[in-house]
Amino acid sequence: MRSPLLDLPGAVAAEAPDADVAAHYGDLFAEQRALIKGEAVVDRSNREIVRVSGADRLKWLNDLTSNKLDTLKPGEWTQTLILDLQGRVEHHLTLVDDGEAVLAHVEPGASEALIDYLDKMRFMLRVEVSSADAELAVISTADGDRYIPRAELGAGLGRMAGIWAYEALRIERHQPRLGLDTDHKTIPHEVGWIGEAVHLTKGCYRGQETVARVHNLGHPPRRLVFLHLDGSVDTLPPHGAPVIFESQEVGAVGSSVRHHELGPIALAMVKRTVPVDATLLAGGVAATQEIIVPPDAGRNVSIDPAMRRRIR
Repeated sequence: MRSPLLDLPGAVAAEAPDADVAAHYGDLFAEQRALIKGEAVVDRSNREIVRVSGADRLKWLNDLTSNKLDTLKPGEWTQTLILDLQGRVEHHLTLVDDGEAVLAHVEPGASEALIDYLDKMRFMLRVEVSSADAELAVISTADGDRYIPRAELGAGLGRMAGIWAYEALRIERHQPRLGLDTDHKTIPHEVGWIGEAVHLTKGCYRGQETVARVHNLGHPPRRLVFLHLDGSVDTLPPHGAPVIFESQEVGAVGSSVRHHELGPIALAMVKRTVPVDATLLAGGVAATQEIIVPPDAGRNVSIDPAMRRRIR
């Protein structure tokens, strides 16, 4: 649904998959700074929302997804994944339980397939699955996400920051986005979702064997990296642009953006064997790496939470 906030003065529409919300409202860097200070709100109403209600909802979702949800408390936000049989990521859910239902938001265009899958897995359990897009919308602040009635979009939200501001801070925090920083082969270890969206000691779920095997015995074939891009180049590498090391293609660019302090930055997926101190070419732009997923991830080596950037 096209956001009514696109009608605000100065609003410039973003590109797909965020074309229904504003990229910015006229001053990208000022919007980033305001967002960090807690003085601005980001319209993410293009995110699609799935509601799961019923007495069995938490235990059921716990059995189907990668994170431990059966003890989730009302008002507590978390993330979880739905994997295929080979352990590859199909859906990334950001969710909260309000005491009566779980409300999960997903990427634009993802809810139909998610609802279809969940409906097939209901069996005789006391759960109901539906779309909440028509009634609710996602907005974000420096403190996190919340849902508001869709009818309240544009009324009394305060200063707005565009999705580019949100994306700059997301990339700074080393947080991957499904479909932009992942592909159809991505497994959770490659992008650092172990711990944040994957619980390693909960019961079985589809794809869990791959997660356990990589964690205990092997290494993921690729790793997500944070790139500091050459600021003298006036263009950003587009999504999917090749990452080159020593004349060989070793990966692809995911998300890229201009940050108000760090300059041009990006996330990229590269082969695990690429040296961590190597200078790379990302879509023809020179780039240095900052480690997100270490080459020895797996085999009980976890990502140090201190390596995650934090909003200052």
